[in-house]
Amino acid sequence: MSEASALPALPELPGIATASVRGQLVYHPSAEQYLAAVEALREASFNMCSDLCGVDYLRHPGRELPAAVKPERFEVVVQLLSFDRAERVTLRLQVKESEPACPSISRLYPGAEAMEREAFDMFGIVFLQHPDLTRILMPEDWEGHPLRKDYSPGRVPVQFKEAPGPR
Repeated sequence: MSEASALPALPELPGIATASVRGQLVYHPSAEQYLAAVEALREASFNMCSDLCGVDYLRHPGRELPAAVKPERFEVVVQLLSFDRAERVTLRLQVKESEPACPSISRLYPGAEAMEREAFDMFGIVFLQHPDLTRILMPEDWEGHPLRKDYSPGRVPVQFKEAPGPR
């Protein structure tokens, strides 16, 4: 028996839309399916969360999604790795603008805690049951979320020096 056949099979995740992007499996769970999908993938030896980030599609609503997936303004993208399988899977969770919240996966992947805090800080996506959902990059009294496409960068006056004379 080969080592690869001893690995658990990729989990069947009924009702979750999937796609293949450049040969990589992408799951598109709903908010209700998200935690169960992550738990099933962890059981199938995807034991590292290598990345979790937020995306704001305010000015780019026409992205490619499976027909069963309703596009929302925000998206949480999670990359999970299996060293045993030498595989990576992606989860793309649509997050509503009116209620930017989703479950935290930090109890399953403790390393995701800081990544969720960054998505919260930069996009305002709330991760429910997160152990310490506070700002990580911006000061605590900062207003707004800088990576949102509708965030006003403000104006900082630029002061130029007088041009040098002839040489």
